[in-house]
Order: sequence, then structure tokens, then C-alpha cells
Amino acid sequence: MRAVIVSRFHTPFLLAITLMLFACGGGGGDASTTVDPLPAPEPLSDNEAARFLSQASFGPDVDSIDQLVTLGLEGWLLDQFQKPASLHLDFVLAGFPADGNFLQDNGAPLPEVVFLPSDSFWKTAIEAEDQLRQRMAYALSQILVVSAESDLAGAPQTVAHYMDVLTAGAFGNYRDLLRNVTYSPALAIYLTYLRNEKADQTTGRVPDENYARELMQLFTLGLVELNSDGTPTKKPDGSQVELFDNSDITGLAKVFTGLSFSGTGFRTPVRFLPLPAFYTPLTMFDDFHSTEAKNFLGVSVPANTGGEQTIELALDAIFAHPNVGPFVSRQLIQRFVTSAPTPDYVRRVAAAFDSGDFVLPSGTLVGSSERGDLSAVIAAILFDPEARDVAPRENPQFGKLREPVLRFTHWARAFNVNSADASNEPALHNANRPDLLGQHPLRSPSVFNFYRPGYIAPGTETGMAGLTAPELQITNASSIVGYANFMTLYALGLAPRSDGDAPAAFVPDYSTQAALAADADALLDNLDQLLTHGTLRVETRTRITQLLASLGSTTEADLVRRAQIASVLVMTSPEYIVLR
Repeated sequence: MRAVIVSRFHTPFLLAITLMLFACGGGGGDASTTVDPLPAPEPLSDNEAARFLSQASFGPDVDSIDQLVTLGLEGWLLDQFQKPASLHLDFVLAGFPADGNFLQDNGAPLPEVVFLPSDSFWKTAIEAEDQLRQRMAYALSQILVVSAESDLAGAPQTVAHYMDVLTAGAFGNYRDLLRNVTYSPALAIYLTYLRNEKADQTTGRVPDENYARELMQLFTLGLVELNSDGTPTKKPDGSQVELFDNSDITGLAKVFTGLSFSGTGFRTPVRFLPLPAFYTPLTMFDDFHSTEAKNFLGVSVPANTGGEQTIELALDAIFAHPNVGPFVSRQLIQRFVTSAPTPDYVRRVAAAFDSGDFVLPSGTLVGSSERGDLSAVIAAILFDPEARDVAPRENPQFGKLREPVLRFTHWARAFNVNSADASNEPALHNANRPDLLGQHPLRSPSVFNFYRPGYIAPGTETGMAGLTAPELQITNASSIVGYANFMTLYALGLAPRSDGDAPAAFVPDYSTQAALAADADALLDNLDQLLTHGTLRVETRTRITQLLASLGSTTEADLVRRAQIASVLVMTSPEYIVLR
């Protein structure tokens, strides 16, 4: 398999998604072993580099494009695997009072600490060097979901710890990640198995079933049996094969009993917990763990097995299921490359998941050869022929809507904002509002994420074609207009700030574009490369040029304004909204 690299390409707009948008309002460690010496990188165009970075990072900028052109695709990937992880917990804890007391007298968190995880996300996504790791962690956060739109709003350090679990495990093994999230206080609080107790027949108490259900349904298996290419298997009568029923859920629920905060008693009141308990892996209290046999998915964990061993056996059994590879792989492809991946694409990536390795075009082996290696999975996703070759881009069923979060981070990186300190940016504390971005990291409305991976938009061209288009679930009249207004405020430097006297952050640098702004063609050439990797259609360029002609171009302020408005027009164009 070789990635086809071209000097320039020009693809038609994805008609199905265009019609949909108009209808709605107007989709660790050493990760490689060298088998053969890595050859010199093949020539790579700036446009192709920008496209790759749109898939693999929080957005290309001039420096990252230059770096990718210099290193080549493989060199960049291997370099990203080696970069140290940019984590969140220390940033969040640094914002806490010196005594560690983050609660007010009424038990609510102090206002100044509530948005610290959000502030850390924006800063890291925009400024961190380990861009691929951060993108992978963000993608994993949409599969292994926790949300601060819950009791976690009052525990920012717990959310930060969870973000670090995903970040540290982004290139590790998915089985290890399942263990680490299981023992995380954030997931235990969110899915209500914290201090989950064994059954008591005298009181009628039964173990909480929330995590048992979501672990199987959302994190590992899905609801129905899958082929290796992610398509459902069928019975002779054409019906699908359901994987589990309520008895499997109740059996698995017994596994996740006995977990509570570390360094405390099982029932220590929250107000007496030491601060580290909120960001330390949970402890198993065997006295509260079910001693009954646990039966689920055709597996039986014997009675009187210790709590920690029971969890290991249960996770091993679930992870061993053949559904895990295609189920997880398909969702990761959706987050990086295309909303409706072909079965062949899913099959190839799932094969990398199952083998734990992937061979790059040069012959370099990525991965540990242990099933579930995520470095092999992300390499397989980004270097698949459907991600890199020219032909798939001409297919109107290929591509994805850029998530609103990724659009904003791309803008901030592309125009080199002076600072990504979001502490004074109320719009970035509530970006999930439909009149703003309509999406906020780690703030999904439920454990089902912002959008379902199998979402097919009803009454649309994509729906009639049977295509999954997850991002369309949050695309509507309000969110389309909200995004355009949101980007305009930031591009023009008009975004509201909590403290008007504090130094302004998120101030973009349009100096390069302003120097070109007197010539609309030169300006659009620059923005086309930086934002749309050479895909702006003639029709789009003509409309933007006509609008720019109505603006002044005499003074320096005029030229800056032309650059600002042109950037927003490109970032609200169909060619930008749909990443192909």
C-alpha cells in the first residue's frame, strides 16, 4: 500500500452535504519499530500537507505545514509518536486555592475553578506540540464519554484527571485504557458506579447497572454482532444478531461493585475527602464487592473472586470479543477522515486493531503487535488509501463535516492568536450553546456524545443515500448561524471578555493576509491553502471576490478588515465545512 501524493488537486463539493446544510438552515511511548531504514520523504505539496494536518491535528498553520513538508507524512507521524504528552491536571490544580479547598460554604465549587479543564483544553489543543496525541485523546473522549454537564461540573480536577488518562493512553493499548477509565473517579461519578455495593436481599438493593450497560453498548461492542468490516451480521431471516440482554447487564453489573475513592473509607463524605482522592485511581473495597458468580456474554467469573481480579477477567472477556476492533475503528475513522467509511476501510483499520501493528509505505512497522494498539490504529486510519489517495475525494459519499470545535481551533492556529488563554473568554466557557459553536469539549449532553456514530439525517440527501453523518445531528438553523456569528466576533476582535481591563487573548495575526488583501486573488490563494487545502471552487472565489470589492482597500485598517472578512467567508464556505 502506498499513499498517493500529488502536487495540487481540485475536487468538487460534496453535493449531498451541501443540500443538507441548506436544508437545515440556509459528518505512549515508543510506537514504532524500524523494519527497514526510513527513506527520504517523498515530495509533498503545501496543499496536501494542509489536508493531512486537517485530519490529524487541531488545524494546520504555516509552521506545521512547513514542518510536514520537510519531514514527510511518515516522518511527521513517527515524530508525533515520540513527543511527550501535554497533560491537564497540573494546569487545573495550579488554579486552585493554596489550601486545596475548592468548595464554597454551600458546597458548590468556587467560580474561578469551574472552567479550568475547559481552559486547559483550548490552550493545549491550540498550542501543544503533540498535536496527533491531543486529537486522538479528543476522539477517544467522544467514545469513552464523560461530561461536565453533570455532577462533574463541581469537580474540575476529576475531569482533568480523566483528560490525562485519555491523553496518556492515546497511543497505548485499548485494553489498558479500558482498565484506566474504569478506575477513574470521573467515569465512576458520571456513570454512577462510584460506591456501587453488592446486592442485599434484605433491603432489596441491587448493583447499579449503568456502567455495565454503557461499557458494552458504547465503549466496546455495540448492540449487534458485527462482521470484521463493521457491517452487522445477519440471521437467515435477515434480522440482526443482538449481542446481550438484560441478564448480561445484571450479571456484569456485579463486577463493578466495591469501588470508591482512594485514601478514604468506602463511605467517607465528600466534604472530608483529601484533594488527591478526586484525581487518583479508585480503590477496590472487597467487603462491598459482590461475592456472587458473575455471568455475562457467555462468560462466568467464579463466586468469591476478588474485586480487582474480577474486573480484570471481565474486561479481558469483553475486550476479546471480535466486535471491539470494527466497533472502535469505525468511530475513530469518523472522527479523523470520513463520516461514512466504506466497509473495506473499516476492515483494514480493524485488522490493524486486531494485529496491533501497521506497516507504513516505507516498510516501517508501527505498533507493539499486541491487539488493541492504538498507535497502529491511527497509522492505519491516516495512511489508508481512502484517506490519502485522490480518487476517493471525487466520491460524493466521502468526507465529513468538520466539528465546530475543530473549526475554531483551526482558526486560532492558522492565524497565530497571541494567546490561547481562555480564562477571560466567556464564549469559550459555554461554547456548546447553539448560538455559539454548538459544541464544547467534554460537555456532551449525554453519554451518547454530541452525536451518534450511526446517525442518518432524516429527510436529507445523505439520509436517502443511507449515509451516516454524525455531525449533522448538531447542524441546524441555529447552529449554522451561531457558528458564523461566533467566528465573525473572534475574527474582528469583538468577542466578549469577562474582564475588559485584562490583556486580550485570542487576538489573531492577519498581517500576512492584510499584505495581500489589495489583490483578492492573492488573498484567496493564501486562505485557500491555509484553510481549504486548495479546494475552493471558482464559484466560491467569485462570490467572495465580489463581496470584497464592496469593501475599502485604501488604508491599513481597510486591508486588515478585508483579510478578516475573507477568512470568515472561507471558513463558512461549503468547501471548508466539509473536509474531503
